[in-house]
Amino acid sequence: MEQVILWDKILPAFAAALAIGLCALATGLAQSRIGAAGAGTLAEKPELAGTIIILLAIPETMVILGFVVAAMILLQ
Repeated sequence: MEQVILWDKILPAFAAALAIGLCALATGLAQSRIGAAGAGTLAEKPELAGTIIILLAIPETMVILGFVVAAMILLQ
């Protein structure tokens, strides 16, 4: 019995997984560095807490965009 590989279903799923996975990894790396620098900044200037929270939220847009790209790939 010969196995049939459905490349038209496998490749879009793999591309969608890469779109979300790579964006999530990059966001985690960025947020870890921003968080470390933000903690040092808060120790010296606590009045910058709002700015640091905004800077931590900005990389999250990368994951949202990765999700949008993945949805577009899967819903072609």
